[in-house]
Amino acid sequence: MTTKVVPGMLVATPDAETFAVEAASRIGKALRDGIAKRGSATLALSGGNTPLPAYAILAKDDRIDWTKVEVWWVDERAVPPESPRSNYGGAKGPLLEAAKIAPASIHRMRGEDDPTSAANEYEALLRSKVKPAYGDAPSLDVMVMGIGDDGHTASLFPDEPEVQERTRLVVAVPASPSKGREARISLTAPVIESARAIFVLARGKEKVTALENVWSVEGSPSEVPARLIRNARGTICWIIDRAAGGLGPVP
Repeated sequence: MTTKVVPGMLVATPDAETFAVEAASRIGKALRDGIAKRGSATLALSGGNTPLPAYAILAKDDRIDWTKVEVWWVDERAVPPESPRSNYGGAKGPLLEAAKIAPASIHRMRGEDDPTSAANEYEALLRSKVKPAYGDAPSLDVMVMGIGDDGHTASLFPDEPEVQERTRLVVAVPASPSKGREARISLTAPVIESARAIFVLARGKEKVTALENVWSVEGSPSEVPARLIRNARGTICWIIDRAAGGLGPVP
């Protein structure tokens, strides 16, 4: 039997509604804590459909002073912002516009540009605006992450070299036509590991094996990139539903 240890806190929720409410509540508290301690907070978003209901709830939290929140992205697809594939575009309506976040506080990855140039520009911006807390890499206050069925996180994919990157903070990830994947832009391991608080949102039975592989005592990030989250120096909170292995309502 494979030994599993969940690094950080595991929050098991019974259904989609509770999942979204719980995620929004915990992310909101982390943002408020960051503002209280440092006068402002940084929030890095991931794409996909899983976090969108939580983003919509988060936008309605009137306890958050959104004028003091800077929004960043964990990764982006090489598509224009109006594309339905854009991570920025997915968050625009439910969170950015709903919370009336000022454009100057929104730092999107430019998916419409050359991925290498966009990655270089984003790294320079990140270094200039976000200070380190644990080492040399900038420390984002709150990072919302997901996990793919194959164990990828951000846009770091199994057995691809970007998983091993330790010098660059942001990289261009080549397209993979055989996998139906466009080029990407992604934060790398040093930034993920330096986040003050990471919230991993996972729903559905398709995530069971991926989560088990991440939580297994043995294994490598090359095979399961989401294992990089295990090395985070800040707090880690895994929010999952019953289908992904949750046992019932949150106490």
